[in-house]
Amino acid sequence: GIGGAFQYGLQISIINSPAEYIKSFIRETWLKRYGSSPTEELITLMWSFVVSIYSIGGLLGSLSAGYLSVRFGRKKAMLFTNIPALLSATLMGLSRLCGSFEMIIAGRIFSGVCGGLGLNIHLMYAGECAPRKLRGLIAITASTAIAIGKFVGFALGLREVLGVDALWPILMATNALPALIQLLTLPFFPDSPRYLLIDKKDKEECI
Repeated sequence: GIGGAFQYGLQISIINSPAEYIKSFIRETWLKRYGSSPTEELITLMWSFVVSIYSIGGLLGSLSAGYLSVRFGRKKAMLFTNIPALLSATLMGLSRLCGSFEMIIAGRIFSGVCGGLGLNIHLMYAGECAPRKLRGLIAITASTAIAIGKFVGFALGLREVLGVDALWPILMATNALPALIQLLTLPFFPDSPRYLLIDKKDKEECI
């Protein structure tokens, strides 16, 4: 779940605490770039765009989840979700250094793709790998991972941790850590028996 539903929970919660810092960053960048201060309405519009664009990425990720999980298998599809996660972390983490609020918007789209893919494939992969007696319990791990992700996101956003003006780019890039953990651990996991039997017609490997 750390690269699946956890990512979704983390990414929707870490955006809350640095709101004022990101608005200030947009204001400063606009002033340097165009020589005039943007209106408050424009700042609010840009901030709303930063927050809501995640849903567009989530939609794209959700629509792609079925195809990727059949084409490449559940495990490889889960590994693929880490690519947009790392891209989003890189873009958002370097946005202030590069003086580009557009990088935050692009990063949010990629994090949405990651969340949409991970949330859907997590349920599919875990449910198909679970023994019949534990299938219901394993399915609940998605909700648990979302809740833990939200908690971790809020905890990291505290002023005592990363919720300060100097550290908000690092806060926005923290989704790279679960992606790296999954990239290092998931290759050792088995593939889904259902995928091996039904999609690959490999009965021996399935057994």
